[in-house]
Amino acid sequence: MKNEAQKLAVEIIRLDLMRDELLEKLIVLSGNQAHEILRFVQNSQYIEVRE
Repeated sequence: MKNEAQKLAVEIIRLDLMRDELLEKLIVLSGNQAHEILRFVQNSQYIEVRE
């Protein structure tokens, strides 16, 4: 159980770092609209998943 928890923690950290890298790329591509674009896509995905 402890080993599985450690694996999950490492995976969460890896994904968090990847998210940061991808967000930086989005900021480079879209400038100060990056967060607005991200929120728009997140909301669209949330609606699609729920339907």
